[in-house]
Amino acid sequence: MDALPFLLLLLQLSCAPFFQLSWNGCSQLDAELTEHYEPSPWAPASCGSAAAAGKGKGRRRWFRLLKNSTALGDPAVAPCYADQLRVVYDRAVTDYRNVARVWTRVVSFGTTRGFGSDDDPSDPERDLCMGRLVEALEKVGYRDGETLFGAPYDFRQAPAAPGKPCRAFSRFRRQLRALVEHASRTNGDQPVILVSHSQGGYFALEFLNRSPMAWRRRHVKHFVMASTGAGGFVLGLQSLVSGVSDASPMGLAGRSLACKFTSLPSPKTRALPVAMNFRAPAVPTTCINGVGVPTTEKLVYWDGDFSQAPEIVYGDGDGVVNSASILALDTVIGEDPRQEYYKSVKIAGTSHDGVVSDGAALERLVSEIPRENFVQASEEDSRVAQL
Repeated sequence: MDALPFLLLLLQLSCAPFFQLSWNGCSQLDAELTEHYEPSPWAPASCGSAAAAGKGKGRRRWFRLLKNSTALGDPAVAPCYADQLRVVYDRAVTDYRNVARVWTRVVSFGTTRGFGSDDDPSDPERDLCMGRLVEALEKVGYRDGETLFGAPYDFRQAPAAPGKPCRAFSRFRRQLRALVEHASRTNGDQPVILVSHSQGGYFALEFLNRSPMAWRRRHVKHFVMASTGAGGFVLGLQSLVSGVSDASPMGLAGRSLACKFTSLPSPKTRALPVAMNFRAPAVPTTCINGVGVPTTEKLVYWDGDFSQAPEIVYGDGDGVVNSASILALDTVIGEDPRQEYYKSVKIAGTSHDGVVSDGAALERLVSEIPRENFVQASEEDSRVAQL
């Protein structure tokens, strides 16, 4: 198949509804414990048994931390995995890191095998991790590791503002740049196509905007960004505010994740400069979003009682991203003078996850990927395509 190398940039579904997905991330993580690892006070002392078993043996053992459906479904083991999954903010270096004496690594970077779950091939969440998209592309001739690549990342982390330390994102940028160059080089020096879903869009945009313009134009032919808005989404506030009352091990772990702040609409956090600097990538870009699905637009906590479920006011969107954020893409990206080509596709009645899993929506997404000509047509036809 004479095809452009296709770099599938899939990052974990948005961190805000993370709890609603039962901690099922798309990227998989391995972990290993040093012999000096000590569980947190709220975790069982037995959590350190794996580290203790390795004492004096001169080597550590990697194990699947996430996604591990078997372990997370065991009440005796789940608190250990929650403790080891946490990240902490180190004020000395102004960066997030793992819990002390826990090492982690992303599984199968560079291939699509790093998405979903190894221990449960029948996992229904697989389709949400672009499983159906990968299958559709393979049917038309793309091959994993040859013309089809995956870029899983540590979903617990989030980009920091330029000039601020963020070891995880810096490492991801180096790896992704090398992968893009490898994909191009091994396919006749053709530029690649980047595809992201949900929070992957934020990482892809940061990666592109922190890459030299000459490099972008040389190596990236088309960027397809699915289910990502330009202004955050309200649902993120609910998991952050209401999550305070969740004292479960996974609730405690969840409140430590840096990515929870990436999509918040307005808080002054470490991630605010990144959110406020959302801008056009200056490469041909197609944004594909679902609309017409009831989406959380306002949360009302009566009497300031955040321990109670809020009254939810719904508006339009894809069930996660609000329509205001989706429409803002037309301004933030489409009206940027550096953005030579921009197209927005809005698919009626399609959910946040449905863009990459529902039949008709997936067919439309696939049809946009191999675009050869990027001639800006009329305002109605090229800037907004409404289905």
